[in-house]
Amino acid sequence: IDTNMSGVAFNLLCVFVGLLLMSTHTTDAKNSEDIRCKCICPPYRDIDGQIYKQNVSLKDCNCLHVVDPMPVDGKDVEAYCLRCECKYEERSSGTIRVTIIIYLSILGLLLLYMVYLTLLEPILKRRLFGHSQLIQNDDDVGDQQPFANAHNVLSRSASRPNMLNKVEHAQQRWRRQVQEQRKSVFDRHVVLS
Repeated sequence: IDTNMSGVAFNLLCVFVGLLLMSTHTTDAKNSEDIRCKCICPPYRDIDGQIYKQNVSLKDCNCLHVVDPMPVDGKDVEAYCLRCECKYEERSSGTIRVTIIIYLSILGLLLLYMVYLTLLEPILKRRLFGHSQLIQNDDDVGDQQPFANAHNVLSRSASRPNMLNKVEHAQQRWRRQVQEQRKSVFDRHVVLS
């Protein structure tokens, strides 16, 4: 199962790197979606205020090139355009794509980890410790020493050197330390330093 999990992780990493490389591939010319000029024109005489947006270059970012159709005619065009405030805006869609891909990848990895914790880990624990010993531990020991036989079972299965055994051994050691701290605090009323 370890080789299957590492194969899946490797495949996910390859897909992520491929998507990252595809999304960062940009051309020298800016996309028309990445640049725009936005003109905010306040009310003028009997004309309501409006916001105009056009995909134009920086040098063409002014009222005459962006406001279309021009709501006034003739001599009022200059007075109308002087009241408008035009701003050139630029964004990087490549950076936005990479950020979204990283965000979705992290969510996907967390989802896979949740599936592992809910579905695969109990199956692996049953296979590692044996279903009957888990039931026997629950019936015989109770709440006082819930992890007493786990070390014995783990030492018997330690002949198979794999990552799951190492992680399980570390978990059992941590659980024993927590159990010892509980005994010290609740039974002996001693706080460990």
